[in-house]
Amino acid sequence: MMKKRKRMALFGSSLSSRYRRILSRAFSIAADELDIDLVLFNAYGKLRSINSVEPDNESGLIDYVDLDQFDGVVFDGEGYLVNGLTDKVERKLHAAKCPVVSISSHIDGFYNIEFDDEGGLRQMVEHFIDHHHFTKIGYLSGYLPHPDAVKRLNEFRSVMKEHGLPEDGVGMFEGDFWYNKGTEAARYFLSLPERPEAIVCANDYMAISLCDALRKFGIKVPQDIAVSGYDGTPEGKDFLPNLSSVTREQLEIARKALQLLVHLSDGGDAEGMDLTVRPKPYFSQSCGCEPLEYQHVFDTFDRVQDEMRKLNEGIFESESAMVKLNKAESVRSMETIFAEDSVNFGDYSAFFMMVHTDSEGRPSYDSEFTMPSGKFIPVMWIDKKGEYTGSPRKLNSSKIIPDSNSDRPHVYYVMAVHYAEKIFGYAVLELTGRDIFNEFYNVWLHTMGLSLDTLKKNDHIEKLIKRLEGLSVTDELTGLLNRRGFEDTTGDIIAGFKESKTVCTMVIDMDGLKLINDRFGHYEGDRAIRALADCIKKSSNYGEIAGRAGGDEFFIFASDYSEARAKRFVDRMNKLVSEYNEANKLDYKLDFSIGTYLTEADSYGRIEEYLKISDARMYEQKVSKPGRRK
Repeated sequence: MMKKRKRMALFGSSLSSRYRRILSRAFSIAADELDIDLVLFNAYGKLRSINSVEPDNESGLIDYVDLDQFDGVVFDGEGYLVNGLTDKVERKLHAAKCPVVSISSHIDGFYNIEFDDEGGLRQMVEHFIDHHHFTKIGYLSGYLPHPDAVKRLNEFRSVMKEHGLPEDGVGMFEGDFWYNKGTEAARYFLSLPERPEAIVCANDYMAISLCDALRKFGIKVPQDIAVSGYDGTPEGKDFLPNLSSVTREQLEIARKALQLLVHLSDGGDAEGMDLTVRPKPYFSQSCGCEPLEYQHVFDTFDRVQDEMRKLNEGIFESESAMVKLNKAESVRSMETIFAEDSVNFGDYSAFFMMVHTDSEGRPSYDSEFTMPSGKFIPVMWIDKKGEYTGSPRKLNSSKIIPDSNSDRPHVYYVMAVHYAEKIFGYAVLELTGRDIFNEFYNVWLHTMGLSLDTLKKNDHIEKLIKRLEGLSVTDELTGLLNRRGFEDTTGDIIAGFKESKTVCTMVIDMDGLKLINDRFGHYEGDRAIRALADCIKKSSNYGEIAGRAGGDEFFIFASDYSEARAKRFVDRMNKLVSEYNEANKLDYKLDFSIGTYLTEADSYGRIEEYLKISDARMYEQKVSKPGRRK
């Protein structure tokens, strides 16, 4: 019997960015070491330089995730860049019954993996002071409302003061934790009365931007000014000169977070566990500790060229896939396109797309879909290894991942599938390796969201056309064919005859409609017309086609008919009308006259001629009734 493996979740955002993909890999490694399943809920983050995605679109899925299915949850709030999204996810996780660990910021009510930010910055500043003997040091901060920026700036000031140096050094400039203010910062530091010997930056991105700006101003790094970063990003390690920085030791973070959750889920407590991750500085070329290695330059250039080649190939493949997906006429064809063309974001073993259903079971791409019911149905199911137990008819939020029959740990990525303001459902991806997918997977999901939106719009248009067509051939009062619909339908049937057949036409006229309208009003007259039409419908059991010709007159047509069937139809009508009169006890009696005509007809037959004969026979019956009513 296969053992029940613990399942943990990680909620994060922008996990495929170059910095955060290292974190994703670290958690994949740690989960494998601990033999647990890991589900990473990833949000896109910013899709443009401004917040173009509303929180409800990015986190719409989390409302339907039952956290009881997990033994523990990791929260990485640092990557959320859409306003309001972090707060919404936090509120959800605060309601969890399982333990929750925060790994990027201290949150009351959660267990916290603390990162010794201050210790890392201290080591870098003291390296400049003690090893390089710099006394003129500047500081490039992140934007100061950010708690990391405040912590790091306070530690910089503390270290400087302890060494008898001005708290802000030769000067402090507030940056943005990104590449945008490097030139402003360079102008600021170069304009100071005392030019700095070194500049400590609060993260790598600002350090890279600053070095680029200094180079443009003719300043060499580190010969003229030494520079350091923070966070130990891949960009900083590839940059020339390689940045001296402080790494966050993400594998240690992942191991400690998952080990803590396993321990807690087994009934343990956190007392005595070391939940602090200590950063490790590395001193490289930008502070002057290591010489520039040209072999490293060549290796970096070769790798960048290879990445550019793969990027261009990925773009071409994405363009082709987008064209195909935009032509997809069903989710089944979308699945085929994905299975054949999804080669540009990494190797995967399984992919599933689940869409919302409403209370009527309609999928979210159905134009008549109302509100999510909390149920999902699989519409795309790609299981390359045959490890899953088959496509279930429905999944609810307590079982967001399909059942697997393999006895190995799994790592899944779950992302919402949406387009504009519409949230269709979510996608589950299991990769074959430990690395996360690249950004082309996001392109796939965006495009499939657009394709689902197109399917929904097409479905709406098709249903609208059918309704309009129905209105053009259907009588609104009775639901029967109108005169045009009757003539078109019967004309097509007769034209399709390959041999002569016995056909029957009937003309039915209500007796006394004018009297009903005059005495009881047109509303009651319409009610009587509907009642007679219902009797016609119930009598039509042998392929009869019925239509309302207008007013109180109805047409009937049937092929492959007989005198016996015609008699049965008339008898049935008389019986139903009698039952109606008996049941309703009205101040008038529902009654009708009918004319029937049977003849042999081939494809050249004319329905109009047959109806004329039926109409004449109907009139004969009507005038023959004693005390007949108009």
